Amino acid sequence: MSDGPVALITGGSRGIGSATAHQLLSRGHRVAVTGRDRCHLERLAEEVGRPAELLTLPGDAADHEAVGSAVKSTLDAFGRLDAAIANAGFATHDDDVADGDPRGWREMVLTNVLGPALLINAALPALRRTQGRIVLVGSIAGLTHLPGNIYGMTKWAITGLAENTRLRVTGDGIGVTLISPGGVETTFFDPIGGPRRDRPGGYLSPDQVAASIVWAITQPSGVDVNTLTVRPVGSPK
Repeated sequence: MSDGPVALITGGSRGIGSATAHQLLSRGHRVAVTGRDRCHLERLAEEVGRPAELLTLPGDAADHEAVGSAVKSTLDAFGRLDAAIANAGFATHDDDVADGDPRGWREMVLTNVLGPALLINAALPALRRTQGRIVLVGSIAGLTHLPGNIYGMTKWAITGLAENTRLRVTGDGIGVTLISPGGVETTFFDPIGGPRRDRPGGYLSPDQVAASIVWAITQPSGVDVNTLTVRPVGSPK
């Protein structure tokens, strides 16, 4: 096993999280990923050849005990933590405050808002020791307003969490980066029972967003990149 830097990624079994894991492993990092679907975690492990540098951890990113256990397991396996990447999140696509279906909102809010806060809380002691970095995967929806959109509200919360966290931990030498991508070519945008919507300017690939995450956490010591907005060329918003 290498002695490279260690990253923990929530929602890391597919999409942006999986692409980030692939890129970090290729750069000599050791990586722990969490996800609720064991099959997707198993598929990720097979894709990268089951290296000793990869740890897969089934668990809910919005569950306090599961997040604490993931941090502990990462430290037990690799001995340190250099980056905590809060990537887990989803939209119900039926989340208009006026006429959407509230039955899916609670889980969405817990995953998208509570989950990143729990990861920060659990990871901070280890990140203080390494003067590591926190990355929060937000969204363009957390920088622009969308009529009645509850998902966007959760991403506005992450925009605020990023700066509030930076103010709290910068004195400890910990960097905090908010990555706000536009539409990404993942299953996130697949509506239930219908075709994927066209988007002006198209979609980013997971690899493109992952490259931004990797760039942020591999900046030189003492450099804190706080906000990255990543859109496909041609996107009007």
